[in-house]
Amino acid sequence: MRRSLRGFTLMEVMVAIAITGFIGTIVAMAFQTGFRAKEVVEGEAGHYRMVRVALNRMAREIGSAFVSDRYDPKRYRDQNDRPTNFVGEADRLMFTTMAHQRLYTDSKESDQAVVEYFVETSTEKGAKGRQELKRRVNPNIGGDRMDRGGTTDVLFEGVKKVQFEYWDSERKEWEDEWDTRRAEKKSILPTRVRVTVHALDENGKEARYTTQARIMSNTELPRF
Repeated sequence: MRRSLRGFTLMEVMVAIAITGFIGTIVAMAFQTGFRAKEVVEGEAGHYRMVRVALNRMAREIGSAFVSDRYDPKRYRDQNDRPTNFVGEADRLMFTTMAHQRLYTDSKESDQAVVEYFVETSTEKGAKGRQELKRRVNPNIGGDRMDRGGTTDVLFEGVKKVQFEYWDSERKEWEDEWDTRRAEKKSILPTRVRVTVHALDENGKEARYTTQARIMSNTELPRF
């Protein structure tokens, strides 16, 4: 018997092409969804890594805060201008710390420095209205004034506000400010400092990130 041989009809070819195209579209959409999910996950990971690094650095430097009575009273006649102090407000913190790290060999710096944290509007072009958590550091604690000098860098971008709270171990409560320039606080530091950063997450919603720093030396270093 002879078997007649014939090819595909035009309709069959069109159906096969349509099915192949549909499968290709599904595969492409799956890849595109996977890439988008990867970008979102990497963006969130980078965001949280930036928050973690900033808070860890703040906790380390605040934990090494100190005040000292070792200064020349002839040069610093006013206690408010002594080279070491801890001046904490609800949204700003300036203090002397022993956690400074030298970045350059043979630089005229020690492990002591003045550090200040605050939130300020960005001055960069294209970042109108963006708030940034900034850190000012001055390795020269023997300067005329603590609130001047040094360099300022950005710790974290997209910050709504930063909040500092100071634990009073005698009163057993959190306080909104702590100033060693005052006579009643001259020789003591808070035992703990709670730092809360209000920032926008990857979805544009406000989130809170909190850490606590335990100050190792919360009494004034005496003069020998």
